[in-house]
Amino acid sequence: MKWSVSRPNLAKVALMEMRRAGTSGLVLSNIGLGTMTWGRDTDTHEAVDQARAYIEAGGNFLDTSPIYGDGDSERVIGGMIGTLFARDSMIIASKAGTKIIDGNLVISNSRQSLINDLDKTLARLGTDYLDIWQLSQWDPQNPLDDTLSALDYAFSTGRARYVGISNFSGWQAARAATMQQAHSMKAPIATSTNEYSLLNRSAESEVIPAADEIGFGFIAWAPLGRGVLTGKYRKGVPSDSRAAAPHFVKHVEPYLTPAASRIVEAVAVAAEGLGFAPLEVALAWVRDNPSVTSAIVGARTGAQLRGVLKSEEIVLPQTIREVLNEVSTPS
Repeated sequence: MKWSVSRPNLAKVALMEMRRAGTSGLVLSNIGLGTMTWGRDTDTHEAVDQARAYIEAGGNFLDTSPIYGDGDSERVIGGMIGTLFARDSMIIASKAGTKIIDGNLVISNSRQSLINDLDKTLARLGTDYLDIWQLSQWDPQNPLDDTLSALDYAFSTGRARYVGISNFSGWQAARAATMQQAHSMKAPIATSTNEYSLLNRSAESEVIPAADEIGFGFIAWAPLGRGVLTGKYRKGVPSDSRAAAPHFVKHVEPYLTPAASRIVEAVAVAAEGLGFAPLEVALAWVRDNPSVTSAIVGARTGAQLRGVLKSEEIVLPQTIREVLNEVSTPS
């Protein structure tokens, strides 16, 4: 669901549209700022430059996680609160339930583990609440009632203004959301965050329909296909790209395929014809889906982010959108 508000012109780029997350009272800018690289590939100076550019463009949504740089992303954001922005002017979302142990992702959604994660996140951020607290993954080894009780605790104590889920399948999202709706004292699921782009439209099969039907907001991560839709890999792997970094290569490789290349070429052709950059076309395609509340983008530098934010200035012609729909439809 979209909800527009008028605001003063703070920047030369078009200000972002504000959208309500489903049937909740939560309102997010249609572009969110991902901070996965902050504190590791992006130093504090560059992170501040990104945040400043994002805020000037009208953004209000910072997305982080304890596993981003082993908590460094949260620490960097914490250093900005009260200096770069007032705490109540930004929506800060973080997650819980996953850890990286010996290079492997470990999921633990027990009530004890989740609340322990939340306490550490709040300490790193230097704040007493999160605007959105999300479960990072579905945990098949832990009872769902136990997991959801942690969300209820965080919500009822004011440590989380809203709660959400991340990377759940359609039936998992529907199960969690309907269980929370069954009792007025439980924390309602406000958002579901899933990967969604022209290179990965799997959310359309179940998750987005569930969001539309049940009433939670849908947040898209990796709307640029993990950077592949920018066109930077059309002639190989640049030495300064994510695919060249050991800790990112496994995330990018799944989209360096012949099938993905055909979609990237279609985006590039459309962009050239419209006079836009490929990333602007790819991001606009996600952003303008009426079921998308916000699309999370990330960048290593402020200059890169400013290029991404230029997508707010464009609207895709319907014919171009239909062509991209057709070429990217999963077989």
